Amino acid sequence: MNTSVHAGADAGIPMDSRFDVATAGTSPTVVRASGLRKAYRKKLALDGTSFEIPAGRIVGLIGPNGAGKTTALKAMLGLIPFEGEMQVLGRDPRTERDALMNDVCFIADVAVLPRWLRVREAIDFVEGVHPRFDRARCERFIANTQLKPGLRVREMSKGMIVQLHLALVMAIDARLLVLDEPTLGLDILYRKQFYQRLLEDYFDEQKTILITTHQVEEIEHILTDVMFIRDGRIVLDAPMEAVGERFVEVLVDAAQADNARALQPIDERALPFGKTVMLFDGVSPAALSSFGETRTPGLADLFVATMKGTYA
Repeated sequence: MNTSVHAGADAGIPMDSRFDVATAGTSPTVVRASGLRKAYRKKLALDGTSFEIPAGRIVGLIGPNGAGKTTALKAMLGLIPFEGEMQVLGRDPRTERDALMNDVCFIADVAVLPRWLRVREAIDFVEGVHPRFDRARCERFIANTQLKPGLRVREMSKGMIVQLHLALVMAIDARLLVLDEPTLGLDILYRKQFYQRLLEDYFDEQKTILITTHQVEEIEHILTDVMFIRDGRIVLDAPMEAVGERFVEVLVDAAQADNARALQPIDERALPFGKTVMLFDGVSPAALSSFGETRTPGLADLFVATMKGTYA
């Protein structure tokens, strides 16, 4: 992950507050993108997008609908033509896609599977298309569930569908796992179950997971790194610990509001009883403590501040 934090004024974060943090460890780069550009008719889906992802990280690519998340993934997986430079596991996905997919697993939306599909047919299919699929491992996982080989998707609960997807994913020894809005259509219980099992039973330092979503809260606790994308551009790119060091929220009393605003918060929102929550970028908690209680903002609050105006 390129640990520079990129945040333009159009994203609500001043450009003059950018800073660099040291990259943790010496992990090899799994994905390196530079100047990606992709247009659909007259709309730019990717607009000079650049980023890096090192090995052994769980990265959230987060943005509103239409921000360019899925287009970035399709470029990474060699599914669309694009301008710019891209290396995934040392390969150009435009010219070396077949070799690349031996080391990549891509899953989109676990809530959507053909309703006629049986468990054994799903296993047969993945075994036939992915060279790193371990059928025995998949069947061991399924043995601890209520899934039966002849069970069709239309006969499964949502929780069972999640279990089937997890069994298929965790049986693939891929170096890069790409998840595109994987839990759409699932309630919060099954979403949490999906990510927790992924974290406990699949992830290790040899694997990298890239997750795209606009549901920030559900993945915040598992991420090592985060990228915000808006209008085809990366506006925030940092390890989670750097986000916590850089951004500060302050609960400000009305009497202190003007003094706090003099330090130029990047966002504020009103609360009852005259209090205001202000979000600061690059201002130390010590300099803000006299205005009120300070805290590290949640990723969802930071996302909303960064994306203001996107939904207008």
